[in-house]
Amino acid sequence: MHAKELLEVERRDIRALHYTWIAFFLTFYVWFNMAPLATSMLQTESYLTSDHIKLFLIANVALTIPGRVVVGMALDRFGPRRVFSILMVVMAIPTWFFAFGNSAMQLFVARLFMSIVGAGFVVGIHMTALWFKPKDIGFAEGFYAGWGNFGSAAAAITIPTVALQFFGGEDGWRWAIALSGLLMAAYGVAYWFLITDGPTEDTHKKARKAGALEVSSWRDLLLYCLFIIPLYGVLGVLVYRTQNMGFLSETGAWAFYILIAVVVIYQIYKAISVNVPMLKAGIPEDDKYPFTSVAALNVTYFANFGAELAVVSMLPMFFAATWKLDPTVAGLVASTFAFVNLWARPLGGYISDRVGNRRLVMLIYMFGIGIGFGLMGLLNAEWPLFIAVVFTILCSVFVQGAEGATFGIIPSIKRRLTGQISGMAGAYGNVGAVFYLFVFTLVEPNQFFFIIAIGAFIAWILCFFWLKEPEGAFDDEYKMSSVDRQMAAEEG
Repeated sequence: MHAKELLEVERRDIRALHYTWIAFFLTFYVWFNMAPLATSMLQTESYLTSDHIKLFLIANVALTIPGRVVVGMALDRFGPRRVFSILMVVMAIPTWFFAFGNSAMQLFVARLFMSIVGAGFVVGIHMTALWFKPKDIGFAEGFYAGWGNFGSAAAAITIPTVALQFFGGEDGWRWAIALSGLLMAAYGVAYWFLITDGPTEDTHKKARKAGALEVSSWRDLLLYCLFIIPLYGVLGVLVYRTQNMGFLSETGAWAFYILIAVVVIYQIYKAISVNVPMLKAGIPEDDKYPFTSVAALNVTYFANFGAELAVVSMLPMFFAATWKLDPTVAGLVASTFAFVNLWARPLGGYISDRVGNRRLVMLIYMFGIGIGFGLMGLLNAEWPLFIAVVFTILCSVFVQGAEGATFGIIPSIKRRLTGQISGMAGAYGNVGAVFYLFVFTLVEPNQFFFIIAIGAFIAWILCFFWLKEPEGAFDDEYKMSSVDRQMAAEEG
């Protein structure tokens, strides 16, 4: 697939791709509508402090973690059209609550529920996989994610202007956020009628079991259970920060810690109860897949997308504080990191399609991320702003490319499990974001960038040993196992 084909809008698959990246764009526009307004909020709302903003940033990615896992399961059952439409409409509600909240607690709770909108990413990944073949999936997924991800940059560029210039006044930031929610809800209704789940009625394949990811061996089941723990356990970081900020009592905090532990235990129970009967019965050889590849992509997405979410959230403040820029200019400069999404993420997917070795492309990009953030860690006020922007763009090229390469691999691991695998890997991106934003509250920005660089190199090592080149990753059709054919015959 080539870039020029994106203009062939008479093709149903190309129209589906455009409809879907626009949906993703709007969810990201809403998801990141606070960061460029943080300074305005502090100036107009006397009850807010910079620590509140940092807490809101962590809350902004917290429930995306379970949200992406649940949405991934819903995708394999109900299909992406229904899930995406409902998500966009429902998530407008906490957006409006945030826009007109008048206390730190109200803003915190609204932001927490708003974070679920970040689950929209995995919906579009699944939809795109239904419309495009394995040989083209890297570029298609990269284009979808790159242009959709640009929503965060668009928010950084336009939200301050809408708030300060169009609406103006002390409540300008509120009306700008409310408008973003209205646009998303309206498109959610339109998306329901614009698209179908693939070119034919039988394109969407359901998983054999709901509630947990299918695995192929006892060893994979153990590894799967281990990877469940951080998915929900990292929410303890949010509880800890919330208690420290005075939003939770010690008793309330312990209640949430216990709830998180119960959820972890339940999810492990579901994983065991779903998989043990199938493993005892025996998994056909042609239906097996390596869960180590899923684990590797979980870790790499932790290190690349998790880093992106954290950096996009703090970068406007970093540029404003380091180079003494006003909020609008700082937002524009910081948007260069996400602006690269428009071409670097599609390029990562395209290279993954063309090189003929998706694993090698993944390794090169992850190593580049470590170098890029290492360079950003050297920045301070003595560096020219121009050089800072160059380092930011260079780093972003590798971050976005790695994300594109990740989802160039996922659809080929196990087609009928694409929703769940995408959901888990996507959720690990948010685990990374929560972890890195928590670290950000404890260290200086330069140290923060160095820590992210170390995370990227650790991910590279795990990827080197665990990631396997998926079978049939460049074929005209996705691999169909005997179980897939049996399920298709039963549904028919």
